Amino acid sequence: MNDVIIEDNLNGIGTVKYQDYLAHAICTGGSCRFIFNGKEFDFNKGDLIIVRKGKLMEKIMPSEDFRVKVVYVTSGFIVLSTPQSNYGTKGQLALFLNPVMRLTPEQQEVCLKDFETLEFRLKDTDNHFYRDIIINTVQTMILDFFDFHSHLHGEDNVSTQNALLMNRFLGMLENGEYRKNREVTYYADKLCVSSKYLSEVSKKVSGYAANYWINRYTVLDISRMLRDKSLTFVQISDMFEFSSPNYFSRFVQHNLGMSPTDYRD
Repeated sequence: MNDVIIEDNLNGIGTVKYQDYLAHAICTGGSCRFIFNGKEFDFNKGDLIIVRKGKLMEKIMPSEDFRVKVVYVTSGFIVLSTPQSNYGTKGQLALFLNPVMRLTPEQQEVCLKDFETLEFRLKDTDNHFYRDIIINTVQTMILDFFDFHSHLHGEDNVSTQNALLMNRFLGMLENGEYRKNREVTYYADKLCVSSKYLSEVSKKVSGYAANYWINRYTVLDISRMLRDKSLTFVQISDMFEFSSPNYFSRFVQHNLGMSPTDYRD
C-alpha cells in the first residue's frame, strides 16, 4: 500500500519521494521548530501538524529528545477517503496559514489510537477487503481531524455550493495561474461568477477575501524562488510576467518588507 506510509521522523517532508503526499504528524516527545509558509512555528509534545505542501515546510530543527509519528497519504487517496463533508475546505485554508493543532489530552489519545489502528491495518494485507478497510480507517482519522479543528476554530457550516467554488478557485491557484493572472476578475470570469461574489464566498469560508489568497500564493512562490540563487531577479520577474524588473522589485519590497537583494542575502 504505497498510498499510505507511516514513518517515525519528518525527513520525508518536502522531498521528491513524498511530493504527492500529505503529511499528518503527532509529536510524542520533545519539540521541534520549523518554518512554514514563511513563518516560524513550534511543534511540541501532543501537537498535531497537517502539511499539504511539503515544500512549504523548511528549516526543521528538532530537539535531541524529539519523537514523532507521521502518516503520509497521497493526495489521490485523501480525496478517495475524505467523507462527504464540506468542512474540509475550511480546514484546508486554515492549515495553509497554520499547520499546528494543539490537542487536548483526550484528543491526543484519539489521534494516537487512529495512527496505531492504521498501522495495524496496513499490515493485514491478507484481508480480502484490504483496500476498503484502509480507506475507511483513513476516513475515520480524517473525521477526527475535522473534529479537532472544529473545536479549535468553530464549527461553521460551509454550503456545498461555496465549498465547490472555493475548491475550484484554490485549484487554479495550486496550478500556478497566479504567475500570469493576479486580478480577482480573471478568476471570477473563469468561475462564471462576479468578482464581488467570489470575494464574499472566500471571506465567508476562509475569513479572507479572494485577493488575499492570490497575493499569498504569489508572495510565497516568489520568496521560494528568491532563495534559489541560480535564478536571477530578471528571470523571476519574467516568470511572473511583471511589466518590468523595477515593478517586480517594488512588489517584493511591499510584500516582503525588503528588496529582492536584501531578502536573498
